[in-house]
Amino acid sequence: MGGMSGKVEYAPRDAEPVRPAPARPDVPVLEMRQAVRGYGGGDARVRALDGVDLSLDAGAWVAVMGPSGSGKSTLLHCAAGLDTVDSGRVTLLGEDLTGADDRRLTRLRRGTVGFVFQNFNLVASLTAEQNVALPLRLAGRRARREDVRSALADVGLADRARHRPRELSGGQQQRVALARAMVTRPRVLFADEPTGALDSASARTVLGLLRGMCDDAGQTIVMVTHDPVAAAAADTVVFLADGRVVDRIERPSARRIADRLVSLEV
Repeated sequence: MGGMSGKVEYAPRDAEPVRPAPARPDVPVLEMRQAVRGYGGGDARVRALDGVDLSLDAGAWVAVMGPSGSGKSTLLHCAAGLDTVDSGRVTLLGEDLTGADDRRLTRLRRGTVGFVFQNFNLVASLTAEQNVALPLRLAGRRARREDVRSALADVGLADRARHRPRELSGGQQQRVALARAMVTRPRVLFADEPTGALDSASARTVLGLLRGMCDDAGQTIVMVTHDPVAAAAADTVVFLADGRVVDRIERPSARRIADRLVSLEV
């Protein structure tokens, strides 16, 4: 990553700002139909997804939960184009991901989706602003200073732009990761255990930011989590077991979510 160090080369002030991809109101943001994904071969083959049906409209926040090995991460990866299904169909933002080649999937990911992971995945040698600008640079676009600083300000870190990850708390690092995911103005944000490595206060801050993005900006969010409190911040919780969708709760409470998880693990 040596070539990534140093100052961010910003675009001119009059450069075109980052804009979200155009909406397609006639189609769901995400649709999975009889999605199957297996790993291994022969008698050892495991179906991580076993005929999943799921549809997600724009502006919704869906949490995906289930016991260990239920297929949560596989669902997220297939929905986001990080992996492909063996059979069935997955469409994201109106584009059929089924059988798409790596180049097409990379273009879709860089242009229209954002990712946040449990362990932040920040580049240690880069400052907060350099980390936030990274998705634009990887997509071959020159970042505007206003876009990068605005993304950091949105997560309350305008005064930490020059700090490197080691100089930030875990909660601050996750907020930088969130700013990095949002700087491209993605149509869909995929979050894999975004509060899993955080203390309760930092987790509440991150969940509050996600809730604000959904309510104020119409951000669509797909979040995998094991935490009933985190899941209760979402609009809907989808439960998986043995690679299948087995239940769905609207306007969930942490107690109701926890009770349903216990019943799945019995």
